[in-house]
Amino acid sequence: MSEQPESLESEVAEWRPPWQRDEGAPARPDTPADEPADERDEYAQAVTAVPAQVQAEPKPEPAPAPVPDDVDLGAVLEAILMIAEEPLSEEFLSSVLERPLSKVRETLGRLSAEYTGDGRGFDLRRQAGGWRFYTRTDYARYVERFVTDGASARLTKAALETLAVVAYRQPVTRGRISAIRGVNCDGVIRTLLARGMVEECGSDPDSTATLYRTTTLFLEKLGLDSVDQLPELAPFLPNDVTDIEDDEQS
Repeated sequence: MSEQPESLESEVAEWRPPWQRDEGAPARPDTPADEPADERDEYAQAVTAVPAQVQAEPKPEPAPAPVPDDVDLGAVLEAILMIAEEPLSEEFLSSVLERPLSKVRETLGRLSAEYTGDGRGFDLRRQAGGWRFYTRTDYARYVERFVTDGASARLTKAALETLAVVAYRQPVTRGRISAIRGVNCDGVIRTLLARGMVEECGSDPDSTATLYRTTTLFLEKLGLDSVDQLPELAPFLPNDVTDIEDDEQS
């Protein structure tokens, strides 16, 4: 009987709570000794799992700040348009810079007038639905000499005829182009595609043939804002064009 109390005292002195026996779980000193074991285990697992969850969560990227009022909007527009590969619309620039559309439109017009007034070698013009820097027309022959290095960059007569058909009849298939011109146009279409003057735009619902239309580059080269500004072609068309189209549709 005398050894039992000593053994009990020894076990009590060496006893530790379950969460302290696990080396991976932190101690919880404020937990009473009589707390159920399952609750203590849940606490230990939750504490060890939280750091991993926090590390796994991605940090949100800060949203770009709008252009402050004290920053020159004209200088910002110049910087953007200097690297633009295609005309940028006023609505797009207003959205990106988070500035009023009327202010962006007024600034672009002012910059264009300033460049023209100063006689700069470049010009800021609105073409193909947006704004972009262009070399001034007065110096086009010098720029062409630099770019082409004496090589001709002109389109052939066949390419110009095919491009005209696409421009006025778009969207149009190769078959209809060939019917209007009276010759096969596959090679010419490939040339215009390579030059970036025309592009594919779906397929004909009846024949499933590929449809073609002019590109933004086409509008830039002609100095137009949209195909609606193309001159009337009726006086120059042959009389049998309408008959050909009627035969194709029948």
